[in-house]
Amino acid sequence: MNLLHRFGSVLILAMLASVVVRAADVARPVLPSDLVTASQLNSELVAVKSGKIVLIQVGFHVMYQMGHIPNSQYAGPAARADGLAALKKLVAKLPRNQKIVIYCGCCPWDDCPNIRPAYQALKEMGFKNFKVLDIPVRLGDDWTAKGYPVVKGD
Repeated sequence: MNLLHRFGSVLILAMLASVVVRAADVARPVLPSDLVTASQLNSELVAVKSGKIVLIQVGFHVMYQMGHIPNSQYAGPAARADGLAALKKLVAKLPRNQKIVIYCGCCPWDDCPNIRPAYQALKEMGFKNFKVLDIPVRLGDDWTAKGYPVVKGD
């Protein structure tokens, strides 16, 4: 009986650990290796301008109009079905090894409703060479305030 009790306890702990790990994956499924820093992206803006890197804003249109990274394309908020569909349409004909960087910047990383669906969609579409701009707080703090360029309007 003692062995059975221990086995049951271990099984319950394993199940709880699985739930915690799964919750953490849902909360932040973006792998650290899939992030690009603001300074790294800033140094690659020439590649964005030339089309070697496709830069896509997956946030709200008002945020894009207020200020976006030069030569980024607007896809729409990936948290909404129409925004996610626009992202998929935008990248549909790209080669699956195309270098892509997505960003939102609407709010602190943990609260952003747009990055995770966009990231997941690109993974599911088979893209292998895409990154997420690491914006821990918001675009204004993590990009603009550092003196990196922004463009206002559409």
